[in-house]
Amino acid sequence: MHTELQAVLFDMDGTLVDTERLWRRTVEEEAVRLGLTLTDTDLAYVLGRAVDDCAAHLAARAPGRTETARLGASLERRFTELVRGEVGPLPGAVELLAAARAEGVPTALVSASPRSVVDTVLDTLGRHWFTVTVAEGETPRTKPFPDPYLAALTALGTAPGSCVAVEDTPTGVASAEAAGCHVVAVPSLTPVPPAPRRTVVGSLLDVDLALLRRLAATR
Repeated sequence: MHTELQAVLFDMDGTLVDTERLWRRTVEEEAVRLGLTLTDTDLAYVLGRAVDDCAAHLAARAPGRTETARLGASLERRFTELVRGEVGPLPGAVELLAAARAEGVPTALVSASPRSVVDTVLDTLGRHWFTVTVAEGETPRTKPFPDPYLAALTALGTAPGSCVAVEDTPTGVASAEAAGCHVVAVPSLTPVPPAPRRTVVGSLLDVDLALLRRLAATR
């Protein structure tokens, strides 16, 4: 049985910072420009997904010929602008990061956003909180595949069963669980049901190191 919390791995958008709504706004504005109306079905291809995945989905739905690469560049540029102007930590985020740092628990930031967006957030949130950061494009595949979490675990030198990932979307949860991590889900814009090795809470204010240690101590 694992008895020690070796690391906490955090998603970024919608988990630590209030950017999920900015990403949805970015995609909705781009969809309108393309003559599309997003539905609930589209959200699975929007929330927690990489820019390129979302761009490919919009391009496939758009009438006429739309270049995925150009659409992705437009989405990334607009999202970065919004993040730079409006990003802020969610309630409980800084307190949880500070508690982990105070008790010597390593942390990783594991994001499906591109490095430009991750660095913009880190400039506001603080780079010093994280031992390791992983952005979209830095692993062979991104969420919902386990690659980003596996890369973070390798960089930290930790075993997944002794780590807890904190996520907000089904896509991110799938990625962390596929990597073998315990998961605390803090749903933002889409629901996440409870499951084995998964604890669902209302906000980061409901999460502390005692909870994370209990999860790391279970099989």
